[in-house]
Amino acid sequence: MPATALLFRDDAYLEHCTATVTGVTDRGGIIVDRTVFYAQGGGQPGDKGILVRADGTRLPIATTVYGEDRSDIVHVPESSTPLPFAGEPVTLELDWPVRHLRMRIHTALHLLSVALPYPVTGGAIGDGEGRLDFDIPEAGLDKDEITEKLNAMIATDAEVRERWITDEELLANPGLVKTMSVKPPMGTGRVRLVEIAGLDLQPCGGTHVRRIGEIGAVAVTAIEKKGKQNRRVRIALA
Repeated sequence: MPATALLFRDDAYLEHCTATVTGVTDRGGIIVDRTVFYAQGGGQPGDKGILVRADGTRLPIATTVYGEDRSDIVHVPESSTPLPFAGEPVTLELDWPVRHLRMRIHTALHLLSVALPYPVTGGAIGDGEGRLDFDIPEAGLDKDEITEKLNAMIATDAEVRERWITDEELLANPGLVKTMSVKPPMGTGRVRLVEIAGLDLQPCGGTHVRRIGEIGAVAVTAIEKKGKQNRRVRIALA
């Protein structure tokens, strides 16, 4: 079975697409040949939305995950309603407002890693809020100061660009990797770099806005001590 084509990798602003069902998993997950739905990974939740069958039946999709070999994208329906069959044409409709919130906060977290240039030990993306964990020994962090730095960067409205390098090029430039716990998406022979012009460059497989002004104002909502050298910084869209 060929791998699912990841349309969101080329255009994160696609809200819907047509597709063909290529299979259904033992647990009732639906696999298609192409999708605009982001599969859970890298701290970003899987997309939700609607799958429209050929007869017009609308199946709510609760989340999206990778299949066992990570080449297929599995769309998980909310209930055990009748599922489509292999070969059936369908339409996928993304829950765009939720996706856009995640795109904005994900891009803001990249800026947070610029405001706090320390190794990242973990992170999570929510619907308009998120967090990064940093390896910072006994650091005195100020919420207002970090918030000011973030909003100053957002005010520049810098462009967000993407390009690809080979696995070998990434291995030769380990400084590009900021995360200690989440490994870059390698294994296909190439890795996608996300660049915020003049501010940041790092490997990432997630979805982002085109310009950082689209993020809007953000605020640091909490700084938590999670160990001797671990600080959790939470941010939210204002």
